[in-house]
Amino acid sequence: MTTERLDILSGDYQNSIKRAADILKSDGIVAVPTETVYGLAASAFSDAAILKVFEAKGRPQDNPLIVHISDMDMLKGVADDIPDIAFVCAKKFWPGPFTMVLKKSGAVADSVSPGLETVAVRMPLEKSIRDIIDCAGLPLAAPSANISGCPSPTTYTHVLNDLDGKIDAVVLGNDCKIGVESTVVSLCTDKPRLLRPGAVTLEQLKAVLPDIEVDKAILSEPENGKKVASPGMKYKHYAPKTDTFLVEGNSEKYAEFVNGRENAVAVCFAEDKPFLKVKTLVYGSANDQSALAKNVFSALRQVDQLKATAVYIHAPEKTGVGLAVYNRLIRAAAFKVISL
Repeated sequence: MTTERLDILSGDYQNSIKRAADILKSDGIVAVPTETVYGLAASAFSDAAILKVFEAKGRPQDNPLIVHISDMDMLKGVADDIPDIAFVCAKKFWPGPFTMVLKKSGAVADSVSPGLETVAVRMPLEKSIRDIIDCAGLPLAAPSANISGCPSPTTYTHVLNDLDGKIDAVVLGNDCKIGVESTVVSLCTDKPRLLRPGAVTLEQLKAVLPDIEVDKAILSEPENGKKVASPGMKYKHYAPKTDTFLVEGNSEKYAEFVNGRENAVAVCFAEDKPFLKVKTLVYGSANDQSALAKNVFSALRQVDQLKATAVYIHAPEKTGVGLAVYNRLIRAAAFKVISL
C-alpha cells in the first residue's frame, strides 16, 4: 500500500481536506492531526474500516476507541440518553481535549467499543480534523496514529515512521500543540469518574463536576480481565523498546541514582541536566507542565536511538497536567517505579 500525503500546510488545503474525506467515506483510514496527538481515523459507523485501524496499529481489539465529532448535532447521532451534565461539560470544554463516555447509539459500529454499551466522544479543537469530519459527514473513530504500545505521535513524521505503507493517507499538518491524549470522564457511572487525565485537569473538572471520582487505574494497573471504557487504561503504552523505569525524587537524589547506573539514559528535567553524567534527553522544566506534556512522547521516541541498557525518567508532580504526564510515563515503564 502507498500512503498518500495530503499537505494542508503548503499544499491546497480544501482539496486535501476533501481527499481525506473521500477516503474515509470509502472505508479507508487516514492519519489526522489533532491538538493532542495525531489520530488514525476511520468512519465510526463502519466495522470494516475500524478493523483496518486495529490491523495497521497491531492494536488489541478490546481496547475502545474515541469517536470525534464536529458539532453538537453529531453527538446525538452517536450517543443516546445524553444527561444534562454532558451539555454543561460540552459548553465548558468543547471543542478541546476532553472526552465524555456516554451511552452508545445503535448507529455506532460495535468495534468502536466492543462488549460495552458506552462510547467515548470528543469534539477536537484542531480545525482541520473538524473540517474533514464536516466534509465526510461522518463521525470518526480515531486512536493514536502509531504502532500499538509505542510512544504516541505528535508530528506527521512520527506517523510515517510507524505507519508508512500501512494506511491510506496521512494529513501533513502542524505539530500537535498539547502532546498528550485527551482527558476522559465517564458520565455513565453513579458519579462522574475520571478515567484518563489530560490537558483538562482534575482541578478544572471539579469546578463543573464537584463530585467527580478518580479511577484507581490512572496510577495503577487495572484488574486482569476487566473491561475498560477508555483507551489508555488497560495495556502497557507509550513505551520505547529500551527497559524503562520511572524515578520519583528530587534532582539531587535522581542525579545520584542515575549516575550510578551503567549505560543509562536519563529522560530528565532541564534543572537535572547539570548534575547528570549519563546521556540525557530533556523533556522540559519541572516547573512547566505544559512543556513536559508537549515533549514527553518525542523524548521517548528518541530513547532507542541511544542504545542504552535502561532509561530512567524523572517523574513529574501528580497535579495539574503533570498527572497526565505521570499517567503516560507509568505505563511506558510498565508500572516499574523507583522512589528515592
